[in-house]
Amino acid sequence: MTMNIRTFAGIWLAALAVVIILLVLFQSILLPFVAGMAVAYFLDPVADRLERAGLSRTLATTIITTAFTIVVVLFLIFAVPLLQGQIVDFLGNLPDYFQSVRGWAEPLIESWTNKLDTEQTDRADAMIEQFSERAAQFVLGMLGNVWAGGMALVNLLALLFITPVVTFYLLRDWDSIVARLNGWLPKAQAETIREQTRIMDSTLSGFIRGTGMVCIILGIFYAATLSIAGLQFGLVIGLAAGLLSFVPYLGSLGGLIICVGLAFLQFDEGWRIAVIAGIFIIGQLAEGMILTPKLVGDRIRLHPVWVIFAVLGGGTLFGFVGMLIALPVAAMMGVIIRFGIGQYLESKIYLGDEETAETDKVSETQQP
Repeated sequence: MTMNIRTFAGIWLAALAVVIILLVLFQSILLPFVAGMAVAYFLDPVADRLERAGLSRTLATTIITTAFTIVVVLFLIFAVPLLQGQIVDFLGNLPDYFQSVRGWAEPLIESWTNKLDTEQTDRADAMIEQFSERAAQFVLGMLGNVWAGGMALVNLLALLFITPVVTFYLLRDWDSIVARLNGWLPKAQAETIREQTRIMDSTLSGFIRGTGMVCIILGIFYAATLSIAGLQFGLVIGLAAGLLSFVPYLGSLGGLIICVGLAFLQFDEGWRIAVIAGIFIIGQLAEGMILTPKLVGDRIRLHPVWVIFAVLGGGTLFGFVGMLIALPVAAMMGVIIRFGIGQYLESKIYLGDEETAETDKVSETQQP
């Protein structure tokens, strides 16, 4: 029984629909598996090098997974208590910060309300109260979504204990999985699919390794310089700003706003506030002019607007897991779209009469 193109495409579309439905149904337990797959993909070149050095795949995988787990555990032992202390202190100081902002804003509000009549003042107070209630509900809802999507205790324990197991088995069987998938490719289109897969691999490796290094370097830079500058909670805010830099401008802009706001509340000297702002300006310049061109280059080729849309869309559909996989999926979609556009530009649909006229011209010149 031969399978025509329409039937073949229908089967693949049905399989894609089933995969999407399964992802939606099981999104609450996907985090350790997605993390394990990402770590295995990241560490596969190291396992290949150890294999070429003479180690078996199982031994190489055991060494790599153990070393990676030890590094993560050491980070949790030394860094997490320090970060937790800063976060607790920050939350404890929030009432004082609000009081300081209130003391700074009250004279401005009073001078503004004195120019209004009683009815306008009451209306303004009602609007401010309504806005405050909605803002509080928004913040609480956002924190609840983050907790439910990625920070629940069950998910955290699964991330700590299941991810190393998933990483070990995927890393050990990575080459055999790739070989098996390669053997399932349709013969006529196999080489085209392999070529596009190689481009996807280059794009994903550029994102995961390049952007990951950029985020780590910026996180260390922001945390160290803000702490040296004397900003309270500079360590945790700097690390967060660096790690959020995988979304264009989110880490630097968000960190700039928060840190300059804290600097206004903490420092009386204007030059110290300028130093805090200058740290993020230097970080943004270094990211755009040095780090990203050197470590990432043009391998991802994603427009910043498309990156922001992908992250927000992934978070809306699949929560915290969706935000993690949004950019890799967007990068792969970009490869597929560029390939499709290239095929279209070479097809008769695009060339149309131009190709026909060129063919007629060639045939006329060949006539005696």
